[in-house]
Amino acid sequence: MKNGNLQETLVEQNNLISRPLTEEEELYKENILDHYKHPRNAEILPTYTHHHRELNPLCGDEVEIFMNLVGGTIESASFQGKGCAISQAAASMLMEQIKGKKMQDIQKLAPWDIYNLLGIPISHTRSKCALLPLKTIQEGLKSWH
Repeated sequence: MKNGNLQETLVEQNNLISRPLTEEEELYKENILDHYKHPRNAEILPTYTHHHRELNPLCGDEVEIFMNLVGGTIESASFQGKGCAISQAAASMLMEQIKGKKMQDIQKLAPWDIYNLLGIPISHTRSKCALLPLKTIQEGLKSWH
């Protein structure tokens, strides 16, 4: 029942889900925890064209992004932040996803894209956590001309 206990802990501590996870969702959960414990691209880029920071004052999540755009394409991206596993894992996963993409494509990303990336059900109370990295990136790109 080890996985069941971890499941109950995640529900109680993070209010992530309200039902048992499927086997596939369990794999996604492990991926989220891995990104949280070992975030990818968690640094300040040596050179960047765009920088933006957003906070979720209700829970204390913070995400700061650094992007280098060349000709409207995201050449490199990184972040720094603090907060819950969902916000920080979403930031890590999103940094991997946006590299090499056109700015216009990133601006079209919707909440559903982030939920799919995470791969597990996200409760209403945690949706702001999950979407904070996307909001930070999209707000940071608004200054591109």
